[in-house]
Amino acid sequence: MQPAKKSIEEEEEETHCNAMAVMIRALYCTAGAGMEELLAEEVQHKLCATQVEQIPGRVFFCSNADLQTVTQLKSAERLFILLSKGEPLSLPNNPGVNEQEFTVLIVVGDPDIWRQTFLTWTALQQELQCSQQRGQKRKREDEEESLHTPSFRVSCRCSGVIARSYTSQVNVYLSDDHCIVGIPLLKHPLSSRSYMKHNGLRSTIAWAMSSLCPKKLNDCVILDPMCGVGAVLLEAAQEYSNAVFLGMDTDLSQLQKAAENIKASGMEGRVQLLQSSAMEIPLADGAVDAVLCDVPFGRKFSCSSDMPTALPRLLREMERVLRVGGHLVLLLSLQLSAQLKKTICTHEHNQNVNSLDTNNLHTDPSNTHNESTDTPKPLMFHKSSSEMSNSPLLISSLQAQRTHKVSLGSTDAFIHTYTKIKTQTL
Repeated sequence: MQPAKKSIEEEEEETHCNAMAVMIRALYCTAGAGMEELLAEEVQHKLCATQVEQIPGRVFFCSNADLQTVTQLKSAERLFILLSKGEPLSLPNNPGVNEQEFTVLIVVGDPDIWRQTFLTWTALQQELQCSQQRGQKRKREDEEESLHTPSFRVSCRCSGVIARSYTSQVNVYLSDDHCIVGIPLLKHPLSSRSYMKHNGLRSTIAWAMSSLCPKKLNDCVILDPMCGVGAVLLEAAQEYSNAVFLGMDTDLSQLQKAAENIKASGMEGRVQLLQSSAMEIPLADGAVDAVLCDVPFGRKFSCSSDMPTALPRLLREMERVLRVGGHLVLLLSLQLSAQLKKTICTHEHNQNVNSLDTNNLHTDPSNTHNESTDTPKPLMFHKSSSEMSNSPLLISSLQAQRTHKVSLGSTDAFIHTYTKIKTQTL
């Protein structure tokens, strides 16, 4: 059977969409604190973006990638077409000048730039509609008309008189360092995942955990021993189509929510769930290629175990099931990172174990923000009180790779990454 012949209108629409796909656009995305660097890397890798620039909370770039591809960015919050980006506003000293009118005049600038940007915005909206409607009936005219009405609002974080005088609602970001004008391209945030029927860890942070692995995770077995509703595993599954995932949790209600999220994402065949404790993982030594774990903390994600006390045992179990060459990625609260600092010490690989008490080096997570370790170091655990000893137990199989600070909204956390370099001998 031959495919149905396209109408002239459909051919013209497809030609227009293809032409829009090769046009260079100046865009920017908002990002959570600590995610700017990862977003900059993502737009370069996935969109072949140029002129990439990052400031706190925003990443600017130019790309000719089609809009549907741009909307697949995983580390971004919202997507905008950039109208202008300039220096911070400064008001004249002349008391006769109306401060608000002057500010609006400087922000708006050249009307021709607004007209051209608005035309580009409209074309991008049509391109997005194009990709969404292929093979579907055209939407009602009133829905199409809504595409031509962008929303505007101001985000003013300036100090001084500008903050007091700006009351207009336009899409402007003002700070003491920047003046940015943009038009939103999508109604919903990029960070909103349609398949997450039950929300857990913020999707952008969950994605960051897999992206910070030193090696890509295709053709791997990936474990989350405290998976909750499955946010971390599902973000990784969206990125790595050939990997197999295993989620564990002691809470049956959390596993039921995870199962619903997995079904909504269409990942039933790739993500398996098991009710089990992370303190006693029912897997053989070296059974998995990567362990990703958002260690529970805070009132919302309380845990039946005293996590600071349980952390050393939890880490031993995750190290045990990890194969040589595999990666361990942990998301820890500031408190647990501080506990990790007390429990795990770094030291030179060839250091004499008898001199560890006086010569070991401590790593402060607050001083390793967004930095990769050039010379990874092995780790040392202290035995718990139940082992009747305070002497250190050297864990030479793990090397610290990177510590990355991210914001969880009301609090901050650290993503710690390690690589297993050999089988641990006790």
